[in-house]
Amino acid sequence: MIELAIFLTLLTLGYVFGRLNERRHYASIQQREEAYRALLLLPGRYVPEQYIQHHSTLVSGNVVVSVDYFKTIAAGLRGLVGGRIASYESLIDRARREAILRMQEEAAALGAEAILNIKMETSRVAGNDRNGLGSVEVLAYGTALFPRR
Repeated sequence: MIELAIFLTLLTLGYVFGRLNERRHYASIQQREEAYRALLLLPGRYVPEQYIQHHSTLVSGNVVVSVDYFKTIAAGLRGLVGGRIASYESLIDRARREAILRMQEEAAALGAEAILNIKMETSRVAGNDRNGLGSVEVLAYGTALFPRR
């Protein structure tokens, strides 16, 4: 009976603090995305004509985000019946957006006007098949274009 109480307590704490942390992170992401809206993100491989005379350099943003206990349990239960695992989808969305923002921060510090040929890599950092996802790493990188000085 004590094990069940501990499990339910951990599940409740994971849910409450996980949701609180996720909401704070999304609010921070939205605020920072608005601040960098003027920095163009160009997924194409070719430099647009207006940037032909610009300097370029590689910029990147990297983030590791861990999944909370509640999401691990919810994903495990969803895995029994199949279907979308929304708790992991929000984890990947936050990680992807955060990595892009960190890349934009680096480019803005260099005085970039745009980032060209944006690519992303995703990998699992911790955890194994029995213990769920654990943590996810997202690396965003691209070519920052800034005016010649």
